Amino acid sequence: MLKTQIVLAAEDAPSPVLPNIPEIIVGLIAFLLLLFLLWKFAVPRFEKLYEERTAKIEGGIEKAEKAQAEAEEAQAKYKAQLADAYTEAAKIRDDARLEAERIKEELRAEAQDEAARIIAQGHAALQAQKAQIVAELRAELGRNSVELASRIVGESLEDEARRRGTVDRFLAELGTGNGAGK
Repeated sequence: MLKTQIVLAAEDAPSPVLPNIPEIIVGLIAFLLLLFLLWKFAVPRFEKLYEERTAKIEGGIEKAEKAQAEAEEAQAKYKAQLADAYTEAAKIRDDARLEAERIKEELRAEAQDEAARIIAQGHAALQAQKAQIVAELRAELGRNSVELASRIVGESLEDEARRRGTVDRFLAELGTGNGAGK
């Protein structure tokens, strides 16, 4: 009997290998319902989020490319400005050198003019001193001549007009004798 009971119990019990049909149908309906709900509500949201994220990434890439292009353009402008600044600095240096040369030449010309003026003043002063010394020597020579002539002649040459005439004549003879001697 025990054997019959085991056989009967085994016939009433569901088979562990074969699935239960009503559970399969309920599971299939639940799966299809879940699949429909996911397809209807979750998939569009995921697609929307995916598109937004893709757009964000592409926008970020475009912004990065645009920023890189702007940076390269700014760098090119900077290099051009730097080259212009170097050119301008070289021009300013050259202009300064030319200006320094011009100023140097002007100062040299002014110094030469000043030296010529000083030399001319020196010559004029020398000529004036020479004339003064010659006049003093003539006066001294005249006095000495009159005194010597007075001693030789034995008479006084005190008369001014006579003395002046004698001195002038003596100096003229002395000047012509000097000119002939040279």
